[in-house]
Amino acid sequence: MAVIVSMAVREKRTVVAAARAGDESAFAELVEPHRRELQVHCYRMLGSLEDSEDVVQETFFRAWRNRESFQGRSSFRAWLYGIATNACLDALERRPRVASTYDGARPLAEVPWLQPYPDQLLEGIAGGDAEPEAEVVAKETIELAFIAAIQLLPPRQRAVLIARDVLGWSAAESAAVLDVSVAAVNSALQRARATLKQHLPRRRLDWAPESDPSPEERELLQRYMDASERGDAEAMVELLRDDAFFAMPPEHEWHVGNEKIVEAWVKGGFGDDSWGHLRCVLSGANRQPAVAFYVKRTGDSEYRPLALDVLRIEGGALAEVTAFPLEPLLRALGLPPRL
Repeated sequence: MAVIVSMAVREKRTVVAAARAGDESAFAELVEPHRRELQVHCYRMLGSLEDSEDVVQETFFRAWRNRESFQGRSSFRAWLYGIATNACLDALERRPRVASTYDGARPLAEVPWLQPYPDQLLEGIAGGDAEPEAEVVAKETIELAFIAAIQLLPPRQRAVLIARDVLGWSAAESAAVLDVSVAAVNSALQRARATLKQHLPRRRLDWAPESDPSPEERELLQRYMDASERGDAEAMVELLRDDAFFAMPPEHEWHVGNEKIVEAWVKGGFGDDSWGHLRCVLSGANRQPAVAFYVKRTGDSEYRPLALDVLRIEGGALAEVTAFPLEPLLRALGLPPRL
């Protein structure tokens, strides 16, 4: 076994040397295995699926341009994470800051660029020997509520929190990546944790850690889809918790309470035959159940993309519904453009 490991190390060093010398195929061999986990990292930093894709490409461009700077003092993976983090920080400098006016509403309603992350893109991500897949894509650090809440942190606090509490890096490792002192990392982490505690939803620590719905939850999801396709407002009220929350980024609009939520849906056309008929497809995003909605309007022969509802179930009822425009997400979700 030791001989095999030694051979693998020598082979890796040969590939690194070739990449540093300008061998594009060797460089691709080094970076491509990390593409998907780096995209998850950038998604946590940016809260946007589209932006995360762009920044990963920027990360690889920067890594190629600065390939000779990799000296092997850290792992190649850690080196890439450092480049990706700083690329995210540069992107965040160009983005308007969110002025949080937290008054009991969810941060989901305060992050207009928030997008869901399809579960199929999370499958099979390996985080390396030190960080198994379970840590890289753990549900509690990929769910929408967490992603939205950390968007309210200043960018460097966000980077520190992700490095320390998500990736599990030491204070020294985090300081090296961010080019700050260990004391600065510890201070930023303390402030970030305090702010995050304020913005995370109620009873979050009681949420079930499993990513797959239970049989009871699957039945609830089916009832939700059936009621949607029937346009049954009364059934929807019954399926939602009394204190349920609804938001629809990028609109700065949110509603609390099952009756108020359904009332808003009805005003928007839900249940009105003249508005159109819905067709549902079960999906998943952010390790949460999701339902893709297609609509057939009067005169149409096909169902066209409408919205993706990302759901949170609590106590046998729907506690949270976050709706996103579906069409920009079709490719990532692996869904058809028409039904």
